[in-house]
Amino acid sequence: MEQLAGAGQPVDFSVLALFVRASLTVQIVMVILLAASFWGWAIIIQKIISFRAAKLDAARFDRAFWSGQPLDDLYDRIGDTPKGASERIFSAGMTEWRRSHRDDGGLIAGATSRIDRAMNVAINRETDRLNRGLSFLATVGSTAPFIGLFGTVWGIKIAFEDIAISQNTSLAVVAPGIAEALVATALGLLAAIPAVILYNKLSNDSDRLVGSYESFADEFSTILSRQLDDE
Repeated sequence: MEQLAGAGQPVDFSVLALFVRASLTVQIVMVILLAASFWGWAIIIQKIISFRAAKLDAARFDRAFWSGQPLDDLYDRIGDTPKGASERIFSAGMTEWRRSHRDDGGLIAGATSRIDRAMNVAINRETDRLNRGLSFLATVGSTAPFIGLFGTVWGIKIAFEDIAISQNTSLAVVAPGIAEALVATALGLLAAIPAVILYNKLSNDSDRLVGSYESFADEFSTILSRQLDDE
């Protein structure tokens, strides 16, 4: 540790200065925490945008689905490129519905179960898409404080070693090393707190979206079952 106080010079306690004066191990910890924080915020922003788009797509499709137009016409209009999750689930069910008809117009046995499975597979894909990246936020939220604490403990260890070497225990000598070490804990909390809060929010949003997809699949399956009974 540089004897800045002994030289009579003011000590720079800015974050950049504390980072520069920290040991290599503490610097690596700080860089890891900063990278995790930036990566976490990138995931958060991307998820907020994609969840908002998913809600708009679902609302738009619901209006079209319940507008009263024939389901075959809606399916033909969507075509092979469904734009949203609801359209992909609907297309999966309708595709299996059409495949379940024989050339003579009759139905192949077990059509209802196959349609349900096709929509469940589509829902599982959408669930994986919605939850992609959330595990990283959970990992940051649970591990960042401990990584920061490791950096702090290591930095305090180095500070005490320097104090023992210099044989000077004045606060002016101790304070800079302790401050450098505590920055690691602060960065760990800075990365973890938003990650935990927004992970919980995004998980709830994802669960609500998946629940709406499952409700739609159940309603759609009921409609198709009525048509099967009429045939």
